[in-house]
Parts: sequence; structure tokens; C-alpha cells
Amino acid sequence: MIDLLDLSARFERNAETIRSIVDGVPADEARWRPAPDKWSILDVTSHLLDEEREDFRQRIDYTLHRPGDEWPPIDPEGWAASRDYASRDLAETLASFLEERRSSIAWLRALENPDWEISRKHPAGFTLRAGDLLHSWLAHDYLHIRQLTKLRFDYAAGLLAPYSSLYAGEW
Repeated sequence: MIDLLDLSARFERNAETIRSIVDGVPADEARWRPAPDKWSILDVTSHLLDEEREDFRQRIDYTLHRPGDEWPPIDPEGWAASRDYASRDLAETLASFLEERRSSIAWLRALENPDWEISRKHPAGFTLRAGDLLHSWLAHDYLHIRQLTKLRFDYAAGLLAPYSSLYAGEW
């Protein structure tokens, strides 16, 4: 059985963790990419905002409450270019993400006896239960918290070169 109060508290803590990693990052660091095909802190934060608005909460809602309706299409990889993530303001993007997360938490807490076993076919052809989407949403947070932390770690390595962080331990 899924404890929505515990889960919503986890989502709150994750939002606070993301805020603490991203808040106040200088613009040059926010836009820095470890490679041309990799995302920056600004890209990741923009992605988190768009996913919060248009993916997990919305798809869980459709699965639970609109089983006959098609999911609105999403394009997380394409959004980085089509929505010009690189030109966004990090502080505004972070604030918008945190606001959306608060809405998501309120939505989760308002659910009454959701059937997490309700499933539907993903456009790629596999089947997802509402509970799978919920689990993926939480996992998505942790994956991007790790990614944001690694971006901060790698940027700091460049700032402090030629010195080593070997004494700190292994990544």
C-alpha cells in the first residue's frame, strides 16, 4: 500500500534538495556543459520544470481518472532545443519548478483511494501501471539530483585544477 503522506514528504524533501543544489549558481556555471551533447544545470532544471508540468502528474492523472483519453504528447529531449532551455533564467526556472512541485504535492495529497494497479499502454508499446508512473516520478527526482550534484562536482574540478580531490574519496 502506498502511503501518500510519506511519498509527498519525499517529494517535498527532493524539491528542497534540488533547490539547495541549484539556488545561487552563477550564470556561467548554470550554462556550463561537460560536453556539447550533455546537459547543463540550467537544462536539467528546465527539464524538471517541464516534466513536473507535463509528464508524471498529468500522466498519472490521465491513467487514474481519464482511462480512455490519450496522453498528451511529450518530447523531453526535444524540449531542450525547441523551448530554448539555454536562454532561460535559472532563478526563475527554479522558482517555477518549486511552485509546480507544490501543486503536485497538493494534488497527490488530495487523491482518494487511487487504484495504483490501473494500467495503460505506453505509446512505445509497453504497459505501465499508475504505480509504475508514481515510482518512476520519484526515481526521476533522484536521478536528476545525482546529475545536478555531478555537474557541480565536475565544474568545481575545473575551477580547482590542477589540484586533486583524491583526498575527498572516490566519486
